[in-house]
Order: sequence, then structure tokens, then C-alpha cells
Amino acid sequence: METKEKTAAELRREALLCQRKNGYDRLTAEDEAAMKAYCEDYKKYLDGGKTERECVDYTVRLAEAKGFKPFTRGMALNPGDKIYRVNRGKAVMLAVMGTAPLSAGVNIGAAHIDSPRLDLKPTPIYEDDEMAFLKTHYYGGIRKYQWVTIPLELHGVVALKDGRVVKVAVGAAEGDPLFTVDDLLPHLAADQSKKPLGEAIPAESLNILVGSRPFRDDTGSDRVKLAVLDILNQRYGITEEDFISAELSAVPAFKASDLGFDRSLIGAYGHDDRVCAFACLAALFNLGTPKRTAVCMLADKEEIGSEGVSGMKSAAFDTFMSDLCDTQRIPLKVCYEKSFCLSADVTAAYDPNFAEVYEKRNSARVNYGMGLCKYTGSRGKGGASDASAEVVAYARKILDEAGVVWQMAELGKVDQGGGGTVAAYMAERDIDTLDAGVPVLSMHAPYETVSKLDCYMTYKGMRAVYGAV
Repeated sequence: METKEKTAAELRREALLCQRKNGYDRLTAEDEAAMKAYCEDYKKYLDGGKTERECVDYTVRLAEAKGFKPFTRGMALNPGDKIYRVNRGKAVMLAVMGTAPLSAGVNIGAAHIDSPRLDLKPTPIYEDDEMAFLKTHYYGGIRKYQWVTIPLELHGVVALKDGRVVKVAVGAAEGDPLFTVDDLLPHLAADQSKKPLGEAIPAESLNILVGSRPFRDDTGSDRVKLAVLDILNQRYGITEEDFISAELSAVPAFKASDLGFDRSLIGAYGHDDRVCAFACLAALFNLGTPKRTAVCMLADKEEIGSEGVSGMKSAAFDTFMSDLCDTQRIPLKVCYEKSFCLSADVTAAYDPNFAEVYEKRNSARVNYGMGLCKYTGSRGKGGASDASAEVVAYARKILDEAGVVWQMAELGKVDQGGGGTVAAYMAERDIDTLDAGVPVLSMHAPYETVSKLDCYMTYKGMRAVYGAV
């Protein structure tokens, strides 16, 4: 069969117009097989890490199986060495040493491993009309009405005065009980239904139901509360006062699952931002020895502004990088000014069910690949690092040469809202930084949705960035 020759107009159209294509129209058979395997590993990562602490523990187990060693100050390092450092059990930094000196800069993948949830208050347990509840203070930007009447698990730690730290995980194991937050029945919700969506469920009503059976043969008050505390004491050795020094969180009791008849999507809690964290991590594991040292930063506290000793604003990252630079007697500032960071965080996927809040020409689309965001922020780019034209061009070149399917993205219409990432805090360190990540449907909901193709292309993009020179 003869191939029809393209007209001059068709050739000019191809040369001049940016024509986005669905990633499945560009996917090779090799990439499709790799995508399926990658997404199965990613689902295990989600189920194994429901909190930032659990993500760190899971990450360390995976890293050590890949030959990574704990990095201590003063350790001698050689090209190809694989190291990691844990920050207070809630953030982790990893690196694969390159053949080039650190004065040539490093390539960084920075993501966060905290997700929106319900944290328990310091004095959480109480009884009301013979039912026991736990008081919560929500963490991150949630829509409160989404957190009622769904099954919840309880995860975290209790630090005791004798120095022991007790890990708590109830709901994840087969046969474990689950928990929930009650809501009004529609028959009695006439007044509630008149309230604006954001006010129908007050924050102080997000109380978790944890028991209803009174302590046997007791005649005092709070018999149900006592019975619950007795169970906790027998299982974990804790008392009511120990909640004061606890970090316990209620998270959705959902397993990561394929969605759709075609299984092209993944539904789960915590895609934001563990979908990018796993891409950064898996890319580092499969890197080999790079020319420039590759660094993976998995931070905590992004959902509340990257604050505290485990957030991206902390000096912990600078200390880690300074200790690396000291092994080669190179000033940290010399390394930073030559470095590049991909701030790997999710972006909003265009949803035709809510088209009015998106600017369609500049929105990320499901199955169109890794989303690059030149800037995030809100309204007049407030809070954004706004990558330079040169940085965006550099990323385009790297991704195109590696065959990565990617797209440009914004977080909805101007003045509709907005959001931020760790990019601004990396840029403040004098590191060229660009936001990039997986487009997400139902972001910050207890059950979010992502495309398998977009997950895999973000991983592939991270590999390309780590290997860039």
C-alpha cells in the first residue's frame, strides 16, 4: 500500500502547532508492561504507609533491600554509594553518589509523604450518653463532609514517659475493628441541609465513635470510656494520660484498588503526595551510578505549610546536604547554585463534571502524562516559586529525550483558589526548581483517583531527571 505524501500545510501544522495526544496513543508495548508492574508496586506502597511515619519505615525497608546504608557524619563516600538518613522518623533523605564532584550540583526529587487526615487531640477520649468517642483536629485541607460515615483506621505512636514508643495500628489487619464519624439521618437533617456545604459538618463534630459497651460490674461513671481504655491498656500498655504524648491519626480504611472496567485508574487514600514520593523513590532505586549525585527528599508537614523540624522549611535537608558536601570539602552554597530540583507534587486533573473551575487550555488531563507546573500559588501567583523560562526549557529537553509523556498544567482558573508545594522552599535555597507530578481527581478527598499512565510517566520522568547532566 502506498503511503500518502503529506502536503506542505500538513507539514507546517506538525512543525508549528502543539498538539497534545492521549498517552495511550503514544505508549509502547514495553512501557505498558513496565507500567503495570510499577503500579502494582505503588499500590503496595500506599497500603503499607498510611501515615508519614509508616511511609518512612516502608521506605527504609525497601531502600535497605536495594543496598542503601544509613549515612552518618564523616562517612567516606564513593561514586555509586547508596545512602539514607531519617529525620525523626517522619521524613527521609536518600542519595546515590555520582561520578561528578558535588561542586557540579545534584539532581533532586522532592516530594512529601504526609496526607490530609484526622489527628486525635491531646485529650481525646470521652463518653457521652453511654457512647465513647475520640475528639479530633483535622490535618491539612479537607472537606469535612467527606469524612463522615466512612470506615476509618487508627495509626500512629504513643510515647511513654519511660522512653518507650508504642506503635498503634488498628483497622489495617484482617479481622481488626474499624471506626467512623456519625452523620445525621436525612429524616432529621432539614436544618443541616440548609447550611452551606463547608458549614454543614462543624470541625468539632468530627468525633470518632470507638465503643458502646460498658465496663462489666463497674458502678462508677464513664463505664464505656473505661472499657475502651481497658482494651487499650491490655493491648498497648497505655493509660488515658499517655494520649498527651501521642501522635495518633484516623485515616480512611480503603485499600488501593484498580478503578474502571479497563483498570486504567487507581483509587486510594493518600495519592497526594505519595504517588510522587514513590515515583522519586522507585526512580532512585533503578538508577545505577549517575554522573551527578541524585538526591530524593521525602518530607513531612507539606499539607500544613512545610513547617516544623520534619518539614521542608527545616534545616534538616541543609544539614544532610552539608554533610555530603563535607565529604568532598565543597561549600554547600557551591553545590546548591548548580543543582536542579523537581518538586514532585500532584496537580489538579481536569474534571468535566466541574468544568466551571478549570481553565481547560491550561489544565492537566488524565492520561496525558506527567504534569509540569511553571508556578503554583494562588491568585497573583502568591506563594509560588515560578520557575524561569530556562528551567522549563531544560526540563522539556530532558523529558523529550527520555520519551516521557508530559503536559503543562495550572491549578484551576485564576482567582478560583490555588495551592502550594515545597518548590518555594527549595528555590529559597538557591536551587533551580520546577513543579511536576501526577494529575489527581478528587484531590484531598478520602479516596482520590489517578491514572496508571500518569503515575508511570512521572516515575519515568524522575529517572530522566536523576540521570541528567
